[in-house]
Amino acid sequence: MAAPGKHVGYYIYKNGRFFLSNFEQFWLRRNFGWSAAVCQQNASTERESAEAIVIPKKKTWSKGAVLQALASTVNRDPTAPHYMFQDDPYLTPRTSAEFKLYSLSQESGRMAANHIVNKNPKFFQKDFAEPHIPCLMPETMELRIEEVSEAALLERIMLKKVKAAVDMYDQLLQAGTTVSTDASNDLLDLICLYGDRDPMQDDKPETEDVAQEAQEEGRRRKGRLRRASDLVRIVWRENNNAERIFNLLPERDTRAYSALIRGMVKYGAHVKAFNAYTDMLNNRLIADVHTFNALISAAPEVREKYNEKWDLVVDLLKQMNEQKVKPNLLTFNAVLKALRRCGSLARAQSLHTLSEMKAMGIAPSLASFDHVLGIFYKAASPSQGQTDILHEVMTEVAGRTFVAQDPDDVNFFSSAMRICLDTKDIEAAYRVHDLLSVGENWRLLGDSFQQSIYYGRLFNLLCMMEHIDVVLKWYKELIPSLYYPNPQGMRDLLQALDTDNRLDMIPQIWKDIRRMGHDNKSDLVDELLSLMARDKHSPEIQESFAVCALDVRSVYEQGQGTRMALEWTATAMTNITSILLAAQKKQQAWDMLKLFKTKNRVPSEELMEEFLASSNDPQQALELVQISASFCLPTTPKLAERVLQEFELSEEQKTILSELEVSTEVSE
Repeated sequence: MAAPGKHVGYYIYKNGRFFLSNFEQFWLRRNFGWSAAVCQQNASTERESAEAIVIPKKKTWSKGAVLQALASTVNRDPTAPHYMFQDDPYLTPRTSAEFKLYSLSQESGRMAANHIVNKNPKFFQKDFAEPHIPCLMPETMELRIEEVSEAALLERIMLKKVKAAVDMYDQLLQAGTTVSTDASNDLLDLICLYGDRDPMQDDKPETEDVAQEAQEEGRRRKGRLRRASDLVRIVWRENNNAERIFNLLPERDTRAYSALIRGMVKYGAHVKAFNAYTDMLNNRLIADVHTFNALISAAPEVREKYNEKWDLVVDLLKQMNEQKVKPNLLTFNAVLKALRRCGSLARAQSLHTLSEMKAMGIAPSLASFDHVLGIFYKAASPSQGQTDILHEVMTEVAGRTFVAQDPDDVNFFSSAMRICLDTKDIEAAYRVHDLLSVGENWRLLGDSFQQSIYYGRLFNLLCMMEHIDVVLKWYKELIPSLYYPNPQGMRDLLQALDTDNRLDMIPQIWKDIRRMGHDNKSDLVDELLSLMARDKHSPEIQESFAVCALDVRSVYEQGQGTRMALEWTATAMTNITSILLAAQKKQQAWDMLKLFKTKNRVPSEELMEEFLASSNDPQQALELVQISASFCLPTTPKLAERVLQEFELSEEQKTILSELEVSTEVSE
């Protein structure tokens, strides 16, 4: 036992000395100078470093920071459809109609799921999401307080049940219970916000009366049909619950007047709104900025002449100054929007308004610039000044990132692109699109309908002004990830191909036309066929044209199910036959010629002469003359003479031709 203990002690002693030696060297390096000068220098250095070092505060990262960082590394795939369809590749839309159908179906399924969750909240209490996602949890939609009390009134207000809240308020007054001022104002806010009606719930079906009103409104109004709740316009009824409850209030403060005035403006009672504002001034109350914004937006509705409208707006602004109410962005946007209806004086006053905004340190939003463009741009006026103001606006907003601050912000991009299209200004269009690509400005493009309008105008302008190679680059970039072109867009593309002599791309464009569901548009198909049949091309191109023409023929012949089928026209049949003849597909061309008789269509004289020029069979040439005679074409004698001169015929064939000439002369 002694020998092992001796070895252990030796190793401890040896390792201990090694540790002490290294520790002394390390300590000497840390305290390399102990002289007075060195110590003084070290002290001054430590003081400077202590003054310069600022310990940063703890950085708190958002829960979605990692997802945002990952999303920034992924670019949009131009060959893929919208990201909302990536969960179910089977339902990937190929056309604009399918995009609308599938997106609405997906939204309808989401609403149905929300309805089930909200109706059965006890089955959906466990939260699996990390971080917490409130919109996935059930909402409390059922009333829990049944007794007549102010708490029950507040519950109904919180659940946005307008009629139930009004009934509870009346029951409280009948019971002699005093309702607090805050609760009364909350109820008045709710009624004025929704126009004395219960709001339409997203997870509930629209009622039959609302749908009927929407259909009647859709017949009166032009444009696309949206949801019924979007089309039905709620009007301010005479002596509704808002006015009744307002008159029952023991104390009418600024908040009550503001709610009433804003509700009247929202639902079209503009004159009543100004009368309520006058009553408010008589009671020596000061309006808030939101009330003034509503009154400014209603000013053009209560005056007829342009100068009277502007004078009323100026008067409201002066009253804001007298009451020391500071305007905000929505105030100036309301002024600019009112100026759009003030005629010739709007241009100068709009520039003054923008200058006033900058003087007050308020940055214009996209809605501000949209109103300015609407003031300066008129479709019938010269385009020079309009283009200048557009370039000035784009210089002002270039490279900036915008966020939604006004409901009219989503109108800027489509309006700016409309001006670019009307003035044929491709450079301005590129600047508008560059602004859309900055940051998250694409979120301000609007809904799918406004996006389709924007990209449709951009693509139309590109087809008119750019080289076909640039057009095709944009075509691949936009379709189908962002834009499903309509038939007019595809016609613009065909015209661009014709302008730059790139008709060889037509077969590929026809495949896209079929994929997008536009192959049942007769005007588009006729234009495509006429471009392929107009000129002669190389054998390779003519072969591809012939394959495309046969595919078009199959579209005419096959049943389209519920879709509207194409009806044969003489022009379409003539073009297909000419394309097949140019590709030396004589049998298919001959079949098309026989189809004229079946479909009761008359071929052109040029087609008959072209067919005879390409034929080298005497019997086929004879049949061609017979077909011409059956249609009573004036060119029949000329065709018969050419056949006699250019073909070696038998006596029987000559006799048949002579009889055809005689019958034609008799008929004439």
